Amino acid sequence: MTDESTPTLLIEFDTPRLRLRQWRESDRSPFAAMAADPQVMEFLLPLPTRADSDASVERARTRIAENGWGFWAVEHKATGEFIGFTGLNVPLATLPFSPCVEIGWRFARHTWGQGFATEAARGALQVGFERLGFDEIVAFTAVGNLRSAAVMERLGMHEDVAGAFDHPVVPEGHTLRAHRLYRLGRAAWAATLRTSE
Repeated sequence: MTDESTPTLLIEFDTPRLRLRQWRESDRSPFAAMAADPQVMEFLLPLPTRADSDASVERARTRIAENGWGFWAVEHKATGEFIGFTGLNVPLATLPFSPCVEIGWRFARHTWGQGFATEAARGALQVGFERLGFDEIVAFTAVGNLRSAAVMERLGMHEDVAGAFDHPVVPEGHTLRAHRLYRLGRAAWAATLRTSE
């Protein structure tokens, strides 16, 4: 049992090209620009105002401060540029497979096609399984989001076809309501590491 007066250990980490870290004030503007890009948000519900975008940053920062982990800001180490976020999260919405820990990501469009999402997510999975001891991590996305589904498959996640669901936060009748579910258990993750060595 943890003493409530003991501060949470903040987890930040590097991958070969990226740094996953706590959010900074300077991240707010590039995050808002990313959230205003129709291509980035094609398979996500929009954040219609700068205030909504800033509130999302604040929620992510607060969760990391409280838990030590969450959706980390992703910085390109070579340039110091904020390019998106990646991390682990307990969804606020009650989903058919709750309770769960999800992995998620979002990157600025000019960084697409360079493997950053896969690289950052692999680092987040390592934290989730090795440091935090999760037994399973899930991922889900709108049915039409083939780009994110491809990242999930590159990570060694397997689609739970029977677990397909309608996301309760997305309005009924909306084209983004139907979602695919992917799963990855700790043993399967360890096996993917052995095969990649």
